Amino acid sequence: MTTLAVTQQRRRPELSAFLRARRARVTPEDMGMAPGLRRRTPGLRREEVAQLSGVGVTWYTWLEQGRPINASAQVLDAVARTLRLDRPEREHLYHLAEVPYEPETAAEDAAAVSPEIQGILDALVPQPAVVYNARYDVLATNTTYDLLFDVDALGREAGPLGIRNVLWNLFTVPDLECPLVDKRLELPLMVAQLRGAYGRHVGEPAWEELVRRLSEASPYFAELWRSGDVMPPGTRVKAFRHEAVGEIRMTSVSLSINGMPGCRIVTYTPNDEASRRAIAALYEGR
Repeated sequence: MTTLAVTQQRRRPELSAFLRARRARVTPEDMGMAPGLRRRTPGLRREEVAQLSGVGVTWYTWLEQGRPINASAQVLDAVARTLRLDRPEREHLYHLAEVPYEPETAAEDAAAVSPEIQGILDALVPQPAVVYNARYDVLATNTTYDLLFDVDALGREAGPLGIRNVLWNLFTVPDLECPLVDKRLELPLMVAQLRGAYGRHVGEPAWEELVRRLSEASPYFAELWRSGDVMPPGTRVKAFRHEAVGEIRMTSVSLSINGMPGCRIVTYTPNDEASRRAIAALYEGR
């Protein structure tokens, strides 16, 4: 038996148990229905979940039994609403049903950074730190990050989705104003990371709009996008330039954030003594 087949066999009982447990905690009264008589188990019946979700009783029964049926995102959303699933539960349902999970919209992402996450960024000063989502939207920063990148090359202008976007700025700024020392080395890697994440978001308006607008604004981005290269985020040594302190070499490290799918904290640590002094001078001279 293949690894894929074994994985599917393990997921189906998990899906069945998950749906049964969540169905049991939603009462008819929660949905504005009469409780009725002779309920042998707590919660909604399967036929009630099907009716409230707008799907067939047989289809929902098979879904809850973990049978190998095809489920669309729209139908899973309807079931999730009926069962009152929160965001982590909804994502879990998608994974168990083997359907790509749709993340929050750009506006929701922008509001998702908690005070605790901002506190972590601030505690890392004087090291630059930022929260990116998978599209490279800038969701939160600390003071040193703003000092390092808030120059003409990146500025504070919003990208095409109304949120500051690193790729938008890097691909639309003149070469002499770009903070990357080796733009031709770093940009292909960043586009490959974007492409790697894009596979989970094909057809989502925010993603399609960003790719379309970037392709129109930058022939170089369009060329890199057509290459089809993919790679995940990872630890890298990057060289930046700043008009006040010169060249700075730093190691970037990406850390995933629980409860924020696709988002990550990226920290930049000086890679040598000269870079450490440059970052310290930049922060102290703010």
